[in-house]
Amino acid sequence: MSTVQCVLAGSAQMMLFALSLPKESIVVVEGAVALLDNPLRYTTVREVEIQVRKLYCISRAAPKLPISVEDAGRSAEEFAKAEAKGVPLPCVGQDTRLDYRVIDLRTAAGQAVFRVQHQVENKFREYLSSKDFISIHTPKLISGSSEGGAAVFKLEYKNGKCACLAQSPQLHKQMAICGGFCRVFEVGSVFRAEDSNTHRHLCEFVGLDAEMEIMRHYFEVCDIVDGLFVELLRHLNENCKTELEAINRQYPFEPVKYLESTLRLSYEEGIQMLKEAGTEIEPMADLNTEAEKKLGQLVREKYDTDFFILYRYPLAARPFYTMPCYDNPAYSNSFDVFLRGEHKNCSSFT
Repeated sequence: MSTVQCVLAGSAQMMLFALSLPKESIVVVEGAVALLDNPLRYTTVREVEIQVRKLYCISRAAPKLPISVEDAGRSAEEFAKAEAKGVPLPCVGQDTRLDYRVIDLRTAAGQAVFRVQHQVENKFREYLSSKDFISIHTPKLISGSSEGGAAVFKLEYKNGKCACLAQSPQLHKQMAICGGFCRVFEVGSVFRAEDSNTHRHLCEFVGLDAEMEIMRHYFEVCDIVDGLFVELLRHLNENCKTELEAINRQYPFEPVKYLESTLRLSYEEGIQMLKEAGTEIEPMADLNTEAEKKLGQLVREKYDTDFFILYRYPLAARPFYTMPCYDNPAYSNSFDVFLRGEHKNCSSFT
Protein backbone atom coordinates (compact mmCIF):
# COMPACT_ATOMS: atom_id res chain seq x y z
CA MET A 1 0.00 0.00 0.00
CA SER A 2 1.38 3.41 -1.03
CA THR A 3 0.53 6.81 0.42
CA VAL A 4 1.01 10.18 -1.29
CA GLN A 5 0.40 13.77 -0.25
CA CYS A 6 -2.40 15.50 -2.14
CA VAL A 7 -2.72 19.29 -2.12
CA LEU A 8 -6.00 20.85 -3.24
CA ALA A 9 -5.36 23.32 -6.02
CA GLY A 10 -8.95 23.90 -7.13
CA SER A 11 -11.79 26.16 -6.10
CA ALA A 12 -13.00 27.01 -2.62
CA GLN A 13 -16.08 24.90 -3.35
CA MET A 14 -13.90 21.81 -3.92
CA MET A 15 -12.06 22.48 -0.68
CA LEU A 16 -15.32 22.62 1.25
CA PHE A 17 -16.40 19.40 -0.43
CA ALA A 18 -13.13 17.73 0.61
CA LEU A 19 -13.53 18.91 4.19
CA SER A 20 -17.02 17.36 4.30
CA LEU A 21 -15.71 13.87 3.49
CA PRO A 22 -15.33 11.57 6.52
CA LYS A 23 -12.01 9.80 7.00
CA GLU A 24 -11.64 6.47 5.11
CA SER A 25 -13.94 7.59 2.29
CA ILE A 26 -12.93 6.26 -1.13
CA VAL A 27 -12.01 9.03 -3.57
CA VAL A 28 -10.56 9.47 -7.05
CA VAL A 29 -8.39 12.50 -7.76
CA GLU A 30 -7.03 14.10 -10.91
CA GLY A 31 -4.14 16.51 -10.86
CA ALA A 32 -0.51 17.23 -11.65
CA VAL A 33 2.46 15.44 -10.12
CA ALA A 34 4.90 17.96 -8.65
CA LEU A 35 8.47 17.40 -7.47
CA LEU A 36 9.23 18.48 -3.90
CA ASP A 37 12.32 20.33 -2.73
CA ASN A 38 12.39 18.39 0.54
CA PRO A 39 11.28 14.73 0.82
CA LEU A 40 8.25 14.05 3.00
CA ARG A 41 8.54 11.89 6.10
CA TYR A 42 5.01 10.63 6.67
CA THR A 43 4.16 9.13 3.26
CA THR A 44 5.62 6.21 1.32
CA VAL A 45 5.89 8.36 -1.84
CA ARG A 46 8.22 11.06 -0.54
CA GLU A 47 9.70 12.87 -3.54
CA VAL A 48 6.48 14.11 -5.15
CA GLU A 49 2.96 15.28 -4.34
CA ILE A 50 -0.26 15.52 -6.34
CA GLN A 51 -1.71 18.98 -6.89
CA VAL A 52 -5.40 18.04 -7.11
CA ARG A 53 -7.61 19.74 -9.69
CA LYS A 54 -10.57 17.34 -9.57
CA LEU A 55 -11.93 15.29 -6.68
CA TYR A 56 -14.61 12.58 -6.84
CA CYS A 57 -16.11 10.66 -3.92
CA ILE A 58 -16.70 7.03 -4.85
CA SER A 59 -17.83 5.76 -1.45
CA ARG A 60 -18.51 7.96 1.57
CA ALA A 61 -17.54 6.42 4.92
CA ALA A 62 -19.73 6.63 8.00
CA PRO A 63 -19.17 9.91 9.89
CA LYS A 64 -18.08 7.99 13.00
CA LEU A 65 -16.23 4.68 12.67
CA PRO A 66 -15.84 2.22 15.59
CA ILE A 67 -12.04 2.56 15.42
CA SER A 68 -9.74 4.82 13.46
CA VAL A 69 -6.89 3.64 11.25
CA GLU A 70 -4.69 6.23 12.91
CA ASP A 71 -5.29 4.79 16.39
CA ALA A 72 -4.93 1.18 15.18
CA GLY A 73 -1.59 2.02 13.57
CA ARG A 74 0.15 3.57 16.59
CA SER A 75 3.31 2.07 18.08
CA ALA A 76 4.01 1.37 21.75
CA GLU A 77 6.50 4.25 21.69
CA GLU A 78 3.81 6.71 20.60
CA PHE A 79 1.55 5.59 23.43
CA ALA A 80 4.39 5.93 25.94
CA LYS A 81 5.27 9.46 24.79
CA ALA A 82 1.64 10.57 24.93
CA GLU A 83 1.26 9.06 28.40
CA ALA A 84 4.38 10.89 29.59
CA LYS A 85 2.90 14.19 28.36
CA GLY A 86 -0.36 13.50 30.18
CA VAL A 87 -2.43 13.21 27.00
CA PRO A 88 -3.07 9.46 26.62
CA LEU A 89 -4.15 8.22 23.18
CA PRO A 90 -6.97 5.77 22.41
CA CYS A 91 -5.59 2.21 22.45
CA VAL A 92 -7.14 -0.40 20.14
CA GLY A 93 -7.04 -3.80 21.87
CA GLN A 94 -6.79 -7.13 20.12
CA ASP A 95 -10.45 -8.05 20.59
CA THR A 96 -11.52 -4.72 19.10
CA ARG A 97 -9.12 -5.18 16.19
CA LEU A 98 -10.64 -8.57 15.42
CA ASP A 99 -14.18 -7.23 15.74
CA TYR A 100 -13.39 -4.54 13.15
CA ARG A 101 -10.73 -6.40 11.19
CA VAL A 102 -11.63 -4.71 7.90
CA ILE A 103 -10.60 -1.33 9.31
CA ASP A 104 -7.60 -2.75 11.17
CA LEU A 105 -6.26 -4.20 7.90
CA ARG A 106 -6.03 -0.69 6.46
CA THR A 107 -3.09 0.24 8.72
CA ALA A 108 0.31 0.45 7.04
CA ALA A 109 1.68 -2.39 9.17
CA GLY A 110 -1.40 -4.57 8.62
CA GLN A 111 -1.06 -4.20 4.86
CA ALA A 112 2.69 -4.80 4.99
CA VAL A 113 2.43 -8.05 6.95
CA PHE A 114 0.25 -9.63 4.26
CA ARG A 115 2.49 -8.38 1.47
CA VAL A 116 5.58 -9.83 3.16
CA GLN A 117 3.75 -13.14 3.65
CA HIS A 118 2.96 -13.11 -0.06
CA GLN A 119 6.63 -12.65 -0.90
CA VAL A 120 7.68 -15.43 1.51
CA GLU A 121 5.28 -17.92 -0.05
CA ASN A 122 6.23 -16.95 -3.61
CA LYS A 123 9.97 -17.22 -2.90
CA PHE A 124 9.49 -20.56 -1.13
CA ARG A 125 7.70 -21.93 -4.20
CA GLU A 126 10.16 -20.37 -6.64
CA TYR A 127 13.29 -21.61 -4.87
CA LEU A 128 12.13 -25.19 -4.35
CA SER A 129 10.78 -25.38 -7.90
CA SER A 130 14.25 -24.37 -9.13
CA LYS A 131 15.63 -27.35 -7.17
CA ASP A 132 13.28 -29.83 -8.93
CA PHE A 133 10.64 -29.96 -6.19
CA ILE A 134 7.01 -30.16 -7.27
CA SER A 135 3.99 -28.76 -5.44
CA ILE A 136 1.39 -31.17 -4.02
CA HIS A 137 -1.84 -30.79 -2.02
CA THR A 138 -2.51 -33.22 0.82
CA PRO A 139 -5.82 -33.94 2.63
CA LYS A 140 -6.76 -31.73 5.58
CA LEU A 141 -9.76 -33.82 6.68
CA ILE A 142 -8.50 -37.29 7.61
CA SER A 143 -9.70 -40.35 9.52
CA GLY A 144 -7.22 -40.19 12.39
CA SER A 145 -4.39 -38.31 14.05
CA SER A 146 -1.48 -37.56 11.73
CA GLU A 147 1.00 -36.93 14.56
CA GLY A 148 0.96 -38.72 17.86
CA GLY A 149 2.84 -35.96 19.66
CA ALA A 150 0.45 -33.11 18.89
CA ALA A 151 -3.11 -32.50 20.03
CA VAL A 152 -5.74 -33.05 17.37
CA PHE A 153 -9.05 -31.39 16.50
CA LYS A 154 -11.80 -34.01 16.15
CA LEU A 155 -15.17 -33.48 14.53
CA GLU A 156 -18.28 -35.46 13.72
CA TYR A 157 -18.27 -37.00 10.26
CA LYS A 158 -20.97 -38.97 8.40
CA ASN A 159 -22.68 -42.12 9.69
CA GLY A 160 -21.49 -41.50 13.25
CA LYS A 161 -17.83 -41.65 12.29
CA CYS A 162 -15.17 -39.26 13.59
CA ALA A 163 -12.76 -37.23 11.46
CA CYS A 164 -9.69 -35.14 12.33
CA LEU A 165 -8.14 -31.97 11.01
CA ALA A 166 -4.63 -32.70 9.72
CA GLN A 167 -1.85 -31.77 12.14
CA SER A 168 0.82 -32.21 9.48
CA PRO A 169 1.20 -33.29 5.84
CA GLN A 170 4.17 -35.46 6.88
CA LEU A 171 2.77 -38.93 6.09
CA HIS A 172 1.28 -37.87 2.77
CA LYS A 173 4.54 -36.23 1.73
CA GLN A 174 6.39 -39.44 2.55
CA MET A 175 3.85 -41.39 0.51
CA ALA A 176 4.60 -39.07 -2.42
CA ILE A 177 8.34 -39.76 -2.07
CA CYS A 178 7.72 -43.53 -1.95
CA GLY A 179 5.52 -43.07 -5.01
CA GLY A 180 8.50 -41.81 -6.98
CA PHE A 181 8.20 -38.02 -6.85
CA CYS A 182 11.70 -37.57 -5.33
CA ARG A 183 11.13 -33.99 -4.11
CA VAL A 184 7.82 -32.40 -3.07
CA PHE A 185 6.58 -29.36 -1.17
CA GLU A 186 3.29 -27.94 0.04
CA VAL A 187 1.96 -24.62 1.26
CA GLY A 188 -1.14 -25.44 3.29
CA SER A 189 -3.09 -25.12 6.52
CA VAL A 190 -2.08 -27.02 9.63
CA PHE A 191 -4.36 -27.52 12.65
CA ARG A 192 -3.25 -28.38 16.19
CA ALA A 193 -5.38 -28.29 19.33
CA GLU A 194 -2.61 -26.69 21.41
CA ASP A 195 -3.23 -25.88 25.05
CA SER A 196 -0.06 -23.80 25.42
CA ASN A 197 -0.53 -20.04 25.24
CA THR A 198 2.81 -18.94 23.78
CA HIS A 199 4.01 -17.38 20.51
CA ARG A 200 5.44 -20.80 19.61
CA HIS A 201 2.11 -22.64 19.80
CA LEU A 202 -0.69 -21.97 17.33
CA CYS A 203 -3.97 -23.79 16.74
CA GLU A 204 -3.93 -22.94 13.04
CA PHE A 205 -1.16 -21.78 10.76
CA VAL A 206 0.00 -22.01 7.16
CA GLY A 207 2.85 -24.51 6.92
CA LEU A 208 5.70 -24.40 4.41
CA ASP A 209 6.54 -28.10 4.12
CA ALA A 210 8.97 -30.03 1.98
CA GLU A 211 10.20 -33.60 1.63
CA MET A 212 13.05 -35.04 -0.42
CA GLU A 213 15.06 -38.15 -1.11
CA ILE A 214 18.58 -38.32 0.30
CA MET A 215 21.12 -39.86 -2.05
CA ARG A 216 24.27 -40.04 0.10
CA HIS A 217 24.20 -37.82 3.19
CA TYR A 218 21.61 -35.78 5.11
CA PHE A 219 23.68 -32.64 4.54
CA GLU A 220 21.97 -32.62 1.14
CA VAL A 221 18.90 -31.53 3.08
CA CYS A 222 20.91 -28.97 5.06
CA ASP A 223 22.11 -27.53 1.75
CA ILE A 224 18.50 -27.02 0.58
CA VAL A 225 17.42 -25.45 3.87
CA ASP A 226 20.54 -23.27 3.95
CA GLY A 227 19.99 -22.00 0.40
CA LEU A 228 16.26 -21.48 0.94
CA PHE A 229 16.60 -19.31 4.05
CA VAL A 230 19.50 -17.25 2.69
CA GLU A 231 17.66 -16.63 -0.59
CA LEU A 232 14.46 -15.79 1.28
CA LEU A 233 16.10 -13.33 3.68
CA ARG A 234 17.99 -11.67 0.84
CA HIS A 235 14.81 -11.39 -1.23
CA LEU A 236 12.87 -9.74 1.60
CA ASN A 237 15.66 -7.24 2.30
CA GLU A 238 15.89 -6.29 -1.37
CA ASN A 239 12.21 -6.32 -2.37
CA CYS A 240 10.23 -5.52 0.79
CA LYS A 241 12.04 -2.47 2.16
CA THR A 242 8.91 -0.31 2.24
CA GLU A 243 6.85 -3.07 3.91
CA LEU A 244 9.53 -3.85 6.49
CA GLU A 245 9.82 -0.14 7.33
CA ALA A 246 6.04 0.07 7.83
CA ILE A 247 6.05 -2.93 10.17
CA ASN A 248 9.09 -1.62 12.01
CA ARG A 249 7.41 1.73 12.71
CA GLN A 250 4.56 0.06 14.60
CA TYR A 251 6.32 -3.09 15.82
CA PRO A 252 10.04 -2.25 16.11
CA PHE A 253 12.51 -5.04 15.32
CA GLU A 254 16.16 -5.47 14.41
CA PRO A 255 17.02 -6.73 10.91
CA VAL A 256 17.98 -10.41 10.84
CA LYS A 257 21.71 -10.98 10.57
CA TYR A 258 22.76 -13.94 8.43
CA LEU A 259 25.79 -15.27 6.58
CA GLU A 260 25.85 -15.98 2.86
CA SER A 261 27.06 -19.47 3.75
CA THR A 262 25.05 -20.48 6.81
CA LEU A 263 26.98 -21.36 9.94
CA ARG A 264 26.76 -25.06 10.88
CA LEU A 265 27.65 -26.21 14.36
CA SER A 266 27.65 -29.76 15.65
CA TYR A 267 25.71 -30.48 18.82
CA GLU A 268 29.01 -31.02 20.64
CA GLU A 269 30.33 -27.64 19.48
CA GLY A 270 27.15 -25.94 20.67
CA ILE A 271 27.30 -27.66 24.05
CA GLN A 272 30.95 -26.64 24.43
CA MET A 273 30.06 -22.98 23.78
CA LEU A 274 27.34 -23.16 26.44
CA LYS A 275 29.67 -24.81 28.98
CA GLU A 276 32.36 -22.18 28.41
CA ALA A 277 29.69 -19.52 29.08
CA GLY A 278 28.76 -21.20 32.36
CA THR A 279 25.51 -22.86 31.23
CA GLU A 280 25.13 -26.42 32.49
CA ILE A 281 23.47 -28.90 30.13
CA GLU A 282 22.38 -32.44 30.94
CA PRO A 283 24.68 -34.83 29.03
CA MET A 284 23.29 -36.13 25.73
CA ALA A 285 19.97 -34.33 26.25
CA ASP A 286 17.99 -31.94 24.06
CA LEU A 287 18.39 -28.20 24.62
CA ASN A 288 15.71 -26.49 26.69
CA THR A 289 14.30 -23.07 25.79
CA GLU A 290 16.76 -21.17 28.00
CA ALA A 291 19.75 -23.03 26.56
CA GLU A 292 18.55 -22.39 22.99
CA LYS A 293 18.24 -18.64 23.65
CA LYS A 294 21.66 -18.55 25.30
CA LEU A 295 23.26 -20.41 22.41
CA GLY A 296 21.65 -17.98 19.96
CA GLN A 297 23.13 -15.07 21.93
CA LEU A 298 26.61 -16.67 21.99
CA VAL A 299 26.51 -17.43 18.26
CA ARG A 300 25.55 -13.84 17.43
CA GLU A 301 28.39 -12.47 19.58
CA LYS A 302 30.99 -14.82 18.09
CA TYR A 303 29.86 -15.21 14.47
CA ASP A 304 27.64 -12.11 13.94
CA THR A 305 24.65 -14.13 12.72
CA ASP A 306 21.13 -14.79 14.00
CA PHE A 307 20.68 -17.83 11.77
CA PHE A 308 22.54 -21.12 12.05
CA ILE A 309 22.14 -24.90 11.83
CA LEU A 310 22.85 -27.26 14.75
CA TYR A 311 23.39 -30.86 13.63
CA ARG A 312 24.35 -34.33 14.89
CA TYR A 313 22.06 -34.41 17.92
CA PRO A 314 22.23 -37.29 20.43
CA LEU A 315 20.03 -40.15 19.25
CA ALA A 316 18.27 -40.26 22.64
CA ALA A 317 17.11 -36.66 22.16
CA ARG A 318 15.43 -37.29 18.79
CA PRO A 319 12.28 -39.17 17.67
CA PHE A 320 12.40 -42.95 17.24
CA TYR A 321 12.57 -42.78 13.44
CA THR A 322 15.80 -40.72 13.34
CA MET A 323 18.75 -42.49 11.71
CA PRO A 324 21.85 -43.14 13.89
CA CYS A 325 25.23 -41.82 12.73
CA TYR A 326 27.28 -44.55 11.06
CA ASP A 327 30.47 -43.59 12.96
CA ASN A 328 28.83 -43.29 16.40
CA PRO A 329 25.29 -44.65 17.01
CA ALA A 330 24.97 -42.50 20.13
CA TYR A 331 24.41 -39.56 17.74
CA SER A 332 21.91 -39.08 14.93
CA ASN A 333 21.66 -37.81 11.37
CA SER A 334 19.48 -34.88 12.38
CA PHE A 335 19.57 -31.11 12.61
CA ASP A 336 17.60 -28.07 13.71
CA VAL A 337 17.55 -24.58 12.24
CA PHE A 338 17.92 -21.72 14.73
CA LEU A 339 16.79 -18.15 14.25
CA ARG A 340 17.41 -15.69 17.07
CA GLY A 341 17.78 -18.38 19.68
CA GLU A 342 14.70 -20.40 18.78
CA HIS A 343 14.77 -23.59 16.76
CA LYS A 344 12.50 -23.83 13.75
CA ASN A 345 10.84 -27.13 12.98
CA CYS A 346 12.68 -28.79 10.10
CA SER A 347 11.58 -32.35 10.85
CA SER A 348 9.71 -32.31 7.57
CA PHE A 349 13.05 -32.28 5.81
CA THR A 350 14.80 -34.98 7.84
